Amino acid sequence: MTQDPIAAWHDLVERRSADGLDALLADGAVFHSPVVHTPQVGKAVTKAYLSAALRVFGTDSFHYVRELRSDHDAVLEFELILDGIHINGVDMIQWNEAGLITDFKVMLRPLKAVNLIHEKMAAMLQSR
Repeated sequence: MTQDPIAAWHDLVERRSADGLDALLADGAVFHSPVVHTPQVGKAVTKAYLSAALRVFGTDSFHYVRELRSDHDAVLEFELILDGIHINGVDMIQWNEAGLITDFKVMLRPLKAVNLIHEKMAAMLQSR
């Protein structure tokens, strides 16, 4: 039986844990950061970005407010407050027939939220 990648992602977010990312990501997974111009290609780098994001975004205020799904795509809108800034964003996720995530794109607003996340994610990725 093929896993439901969105249910698996929600579980990781709820647990605020990167445990399980290896089983969820395809080998050639691509991560699109809201602050890095070029796509980050490969399972290892995608895992690094998503692991850092789970730590940075993993606050009590983080919650998904809307979900749109099709057979192999989903858009998950989220909100949180971080350092006093209200952040609104979307996770755009694609997966393959095996239920493995092949593409993960994050978009954020407003600009001061993008700047804050850039700072926090850079610090998190440098410390790994």
